[in-house]
This record gives sequence, C-alpha cells and structure tokens, in this order.
Amino acid sequence: MSKTDNTPRVSIDAETAEGREVSLSLENMTKVYDDGDGGVVAVNDFDLDVYDGEFIVLVGPSGCGKTTTLRTVAGLEQPTEGRIIIDGKDVSGQEPRERDVAMVFQNYALYPHKTVRGNIGFPLEIRKYPQETVDERVVETAEMLGIGELLDRRPSDLSGGQQQRVALGRAIIRDPELFLFDEPLSNLDAKLRIEMRTELNKLHDRVGKTSLYVTHDQAEAMTLSDRVVVMNDGEIQQVDSPEVVYGKPTNRFVAGFIGEPPMNFFAVTTEIHEDGVTLTADGFTLELPASVGEKLEAWGGSTERLDLGVRPEAFRDIALLDEEPPAGSTLEAQVMVVEPMGPAKDLAVRPTSRADDEDAEFTARVDNDSGASVGETIRLAIELDEIHLFDAETGRNLLV
Repeated sequence: MSKTDNTPRVSIDAETAEGREVSLSLENMTKVYDDGDGGVVAVNDFDLDVYDGEFIVLVGPSGCGKTTTLRTVAGLEQPTEGRIIIDGKDVSGQEPRERDVAMVFQNYALYPHKTVRGNIGFPLEIRKYPQETVDERVVETAEMLGIGELLDRRPSDLSGGQQQRVALGRAIIRDPELFLFDEPLSNLDAKLRIEMRTELNKLHDRVGKTSLYVTHDQAEAMTLSDRVVVMNDGEIQQVDSPEVVYGKPTNRFVAGFIGEPPMNFFAVTTEIHEDGVTLTADGFTLELPASVGEKLEAWGGSTERLDLGVRPEAFRDIALLDEEPPAGSTLEAQVMVVEPMGPAKDLAVRPTSRADDEDAEFTARVDNDSGASVGETIRLAIELDEIHLFDAETGRNLLV
C-alpha cells in the first residue's frame, strides 16, 4: 500500500502538544475488505497521533473510509495492517469489550423497554457496579446533560435531541479513555443539530476526554474539532486546525471539499517575469506579485497548466469599495443568479466574454449592500492574498 503524492499536513502546534501524552496512536493502519477480486482498500496507511483531551473530527465524502477507521478503533473491525495503540497499549487484536472506549452511534441504539435511568446506567450494571453507585452516577450524568427530569421516561416518549443526550449519557457514565462518535447528529433537524453542536462543545470542555468524531458535515467538523482529518479514497489528505485546513488547504480536494459555497477553480496559464506572475484564464487576467513567482520557481514543476482557486468570499463588488483596487486584480462578469443570504449575497456569474457559456459560471459572495441584479454586468475585485494555485496533475497547493 502506498500513499498518494499529496503528502498530508499532520501537524499540531507546539503549545498544544507540550506536556501532553498521546492518547490514541494509529500506526500505518490499513483495512482491506475481500471482495473476491483483489480486495477493496477502505483505509490506506492511516497514520495519526491524537493527544490527550483532543477532539479530532474525521470528515470526507461518503465512502472515504472515515467510519471504517472509527469502527476499527472501536474493535468492530480488525485492521489488515498496522497498529492501534490506546493509552500506550497495543489493542489491535483485542475485542471491543477489552478496549477502554465508548461509542455513540447515529441511530442512538437505546433499549426501548428501559427507562432513561436504565439506559444510562446499563453499562455499569453489566459490569456489576453496586446499585447505589449506579444510581448516584446516573443522576450525576443526567444532570450534566440537562435531562435529570426525564429519568423515568422511555425512549419513545423523548424527542430526537433528548434521545441523543441519553445516548451520550450512556457513553459518559463509563468514564472511558476514548469517546467515539459515529455521525451522532445526522438524524436531527437543522436547528437541533446546531444546538447539539454547542452542547457537545460544552460537554467536551467539562469532561475533557479524547474524542474521535466522524461526520460528512463540514460545519460540524469546523466548529467541533481541535484538529480536522480530511479523508478521501481511504487516505488522509490533510490534518490540521480548522483555520489552517480552510485557509491553507494542502491540495485541490481539500480546497474544494471544505468551504460553503465551495471554492471556484479556473484553468490558467502562467507567465513568470521580473515583476511578478501573469495568470491568464479564459475570460480574465490577473497580475500576481514576485513572491508568487519565487514559490513557483522553487517548486520546479511545469507552470504551463495550473488551476487557480478562489473562494467566493475572496471577491469584492468594486462599486462598494472606497478605493479602486490594484490593476490586474479585477474582472467584469454578468450576473446570472442572485441568492440573498442575510448579511451577504451569493452571485452566480460568468466572465462577460463567456456570458453564454454555462461552464464558465462561478460563485462570488458579496456584501448585502451590493446592488447586483440578474442580467447586469458587475465589476469584481479579487483579494490576491487569498488565492490558491494547484498543480493540475497532482492537485498539490503550490502556495502553502
């Protein structure tokens, strides 16, 4: 098994790592499913250290291997290669019950015949804790989760959010070394998901346990995590803080996956000259500073065909600016669609020279005061310090 050419950024700042133990270590973990035809690689060479108390979120499209990774850590799957080390112990071959982990599932998995009290206390009951201890810890856990008044109800009498809190309580009461979350909020409506994200953040601050969380929702990934692990095709693409993953994506996949609306991409030709770099797309031209040329020359690859990446929020409606933007940072575009978004507007636009070409359409997010309307031509400026350039072949971001 081998990784792609896009070396992932697996980093943690020195302040975060100083004095902290590694709680979970996945060493070159690979999982292959036998399909009778050579096998399907679900997770390939996954290598990650998680520090004590960290909240790590695995995010990526369906089928990228994030849930398989979580299930393998839990012991529900066995790795084909590599090791899983929890609290300094190699647990790669151990059964789930032998690992000090607690898992919260997407479907809550509550016992319908048991009350909230019985569901939360069940993990202690099967471990033969004294009933007095069970009762005391159930009440303590329920109060922490704000469901103390629901202890005598059954799951069928609870809302989705209340059921999720019960599932969390059942995990918390065990006081495990590691919490595992498998898309626990995906069955909730949008408003409740936002509320539960806030509750999970508060809960993690109180409990302080190491957590590994799987989701396909990038909003959850960016708001919950200390570090985000972006996955695709079974491999790590980037591991870093939410701010770095968003602002300095290591490759085109990460850049396109993280961000809403997604990043715009333009095929460009590049000319490096003494004063800087000229990027020519089909419909506009940009002039970049000499520092960009230095990075491209240091890279040493072919600059004949690169992909320019511009996030929608990196565009500005020139009509709202106090000063004319620098030469070589603007373009004219025809507005095709206007979507009011409260404090901003999302515009679907096309360069005026390609107004009839649907393939030329891209998204610009401008201030709500913009008077842009459908059918009109708008002048846009691009914040040049927010752009990205990607190798068209490997997808590597050349400016990070």
